[in-house]
Parts: sequence; C-alpha cells; structure tokens
Amino acid sequence: MAAAILASSLGFIDGSIVAIALPAMRMSLGASLVEAQWISNAYMLTLSALILVGGAAGDRLGLARVFGGGIALFVLASMACAFAPTASFLISARAVQGLGAAFMVPGSLALISRAYPKEERGKAIGTWAAAAAVTSALGPIIGGVALTVGGPDVWRWIFAVNLPLGLLALYFLFTKVEQDPSQPERGIDIPGGVSAVLGLGLIAWALSGAEHGEAVSKASLYLGLAGIGVMLVFLRIEARSPHPMMPLSLFQNSGFAVANVASFGIYFAFSAILMYLPMVVIGGWGESEITTSAAYAPLSVFIALLSGYAGRLAGRIGPTSLLVGGSLVLAAGYAALALVIPTQNFWGAVLPAMCLQGIGMGLVVAPLSTAVMGSVAPHATGTASGINNAVIRMSSLIAVAAMGSVVAIGYGAAEGPATFGEIMQDPGHAAASNAAFIKVAWAACVICLISAAITAIGGRSAARG
Repeated sequence: MAAAILASSLGFIDGSIVAIALPAMRMSLGASLVEAQWISNAYMLTLSALILVGGAAGDRLGLARVFGGGIALFVLASMACAFAPTASFLISARAVQGLGAAFMVPGSLALISRAYPKEERGKAIGTWAAAAAVTSALGPIIGGVALTVGGPDVWRWIFAVNLPLGLLALYFLFTKVEQDPSQPERGIDIPGGVSAVLGLGLIAWALSGAEHGEAVSKASLYLGLAGIGVMLVFLRIEARSPHPMMPLSLFQNSGFAVANVASFGIYFAFSAILMYLPMVVIGGWGESEITTSAAYAPLSVFIALLSGYAGRLAGRIGPTSLLVGGSLVLAAGYAALALVIPTQNFWGAVLPAMCLQGIGMGLVVAPLSTAVMGSVAPHATGTASGINNAVIRMSSLIAVAAMGSVVAIGYGAAEGPATFGEIMQDPGHAAASNAAFIKVAWAACVICLISAAITAIGGRSAARG
C-alpha cells in the first residue's frame, strides 16, 4: 500500500502541480499560452495513450517489474524537467515523464487489487483512491507555498523532489513486495499504442492553439478530422488484435462502460477548473500563489474525509447513487464558481464554491474505482485499471486543449490587453480573464449534469441486467 500510494502520488501531483506553477513557468521560460497548455498536455498525451500499454505490460511481464521500471523512468524525466532551459525542452521532458507514469500508475491500483482479498478490497481501494486524490489536490497547495516563499524559479525544485520520493517507493517495492508471476501468453499491443498517441495528439493539437482569441482555422479542423480518423483506426486495431491493450469486449459490461463515461465527464470538468482557475486568480487578479493554492485545500480535506466512507457505502448499496449525487454537487459547485468570479472575492466567494467541489469529489472518487475494478475478472485488473486511468487522463488532455481555446477566444472577445494567464496588473486584463474563465466554469457545470444523467440511466440499466 505504501509503495502504491507513493508512486501514484508522484504521477498525480505532477499532473496537478503544474497548474499553480504555470504562470511562473511562463515568466521564467518566456512561454506562450499554447506552450503553457502543452507543458501540461505533453505529459497527459503520453500518459493517457500509453497507460493502456502499461496496464497490459504489467499483466504480461509482472506488475511489480513494470511498476518499478515506470517509477525509475519517471524520476529520471523529472530531473530533466528540473533543469529545463527552454519551454520546448520542458515539453519534451514532460512527454517522457508521462511515458514513465503510463507504466507506473496502473500498476499501483492493480497491485492492491491482487494483494487484498475480495472482502477487504473495497476498503483498500478506497484508501488508495483517497490518498491519490488528496495528493492530486495537494499538488497546487505545495506549489503555491513553494513559489510564494522561494520565488518564480522554485518550480524546478517541484520536479526535483520526485527523486527522493521515487527512490523510497522503489525501496518499498523491491524489499517488501513479492514479485508476481508474468503471463507470457499476454501480448503487448504496440500498433494500438502508436495509433493512440498519434490520434490523441492530433485531436489535442487541433483543439488548442487559439493563442490570441482567433477562431478555429481550417488547418486545425483538418488536424482534428485526421485525429478522429486515426482513433477509428485504433478501434479497428483493438477489435482485430489478438492481444488488444483495450479489449472492446470489456465495454459490453454496462457497469464498466457507465463508470468510464462518468469518469470522463467528472474529470474533464475537474481538470478544466484545476488548470485555468490559478491562471485567472494569479495572472488576472494578482493574488499570490500561496493564496491561490488555498482554493484546493477543500478538495484535499473533503476527499480525505469522505472517500473511505463513500467506498464502503458503494460496496453495500452500489456506486450509482453516490456517483449521481456527487456529480450534482460538483455541478452546483461549478455553477457557484461561475457566478462569483466577477466579484474577485477569493476568501468569501471562491473558497466556499470550492468546498462544494471538494464534497462532490469526495463522493465520487472511491465509487468510481470500485465500480471499475469490481466489474472485471481478477486476471484483467491490470488492463481494467489501465483503461480507466486512460479515460481519466484522456479527459484531462482534451479538457486542457479544448478549454484553452475557450479561454483564449473568450479573452479576445472581451478585448483583453494581453493573453489569458499572463501576470498583469490591469483592470481590463482582470475583466477579460474573468469573462473567459466563466465560460469554462459553466461548461464544467453542464458536463457534470450530463454525467449525472448518463450515470442514473446507465446504472439502472446495469442493475436490471
């Protein structure tokens, strides 16, 4: 459990901590808004596409071996990030970091699923999910404190701290965890992995890129269509492959399918807010990083308080009610955030809205994991974990890309004097930043309402089946 939590926390923290550090990174490296998006998306691209390969590789070669290799690669790439001289170098290092995480993240949950008996598995998964979600939410808080105290270049140490944490995880793994047997008959779907990276990369590139608020170009449209075409090829590969990394047959289980649809919607909204709220508060309002990071404290608190209980309750009554209720609470939180942003009242308005989001995430994190892992046979837990993690990371990738264009276009429509996310003390910049972010918050609200409706309908169908 300790090794799994440490390693998965590295991946989750680095996925979220960039949000609070991006304004400082832009200033330090002279990065544009598009480059800022890809500092996040390069990591999410390789993670979301290749986490499926990571899950399958764990099943074939042994979860502990693949898990350890992923940790080692992740730590090495983290050190490259820490010494990045340019935005382009950092983007490349982040892509390698995502590759390491792709072999690290699915192994953590799958190892826990195999280690604990069925009657204790729900509680164990709840503990792991709570720890992972809390560390994900803690990322911006850690970054905010470090950046405020140490200055803009301290973001480099945020990556360097992965070295001692990664070494500790490797120590626990290789001294305390028994090596599980490999399954040589399980293949690794390289064509599927390559097509997933290419397809998702083209789609994300097409969705991002509205640096100065311009409408989507013909080139972006063609890139998007090409990406969709490649993803259709990916599905065809998976349907015909003797060893698919994403067995389409798993989606015939309505419980598994609904859980993944809910995961996509919930984490799309969550990632969009996590990415762009710091940009408007730091860049537009002029608040410090440590103040801004306080917005994420309710996420950590409520996820820690509620996830264990929600996991146990999901085991008794099923996950559907908790997922629907949590999605509705999240929608209310995002709506509240959209309404209060123009006040620029951080402590009296933004923080209470984030409390609603913390309650909502606390209700859904563990039930989502329990629903996914409980719907497959024990021998497929690595693959199932990889698929669900891929869906979550894909949602983050698409959210950052799509909402990046939304904020850029919204900022331009409001006649902002710079670009969204730049640090500038100017009333027009603040007003345009607010107007742009409000669109993201309302989009997150609508997406969570849709997720609640799909989960309610799909959950009843699964129960009847």
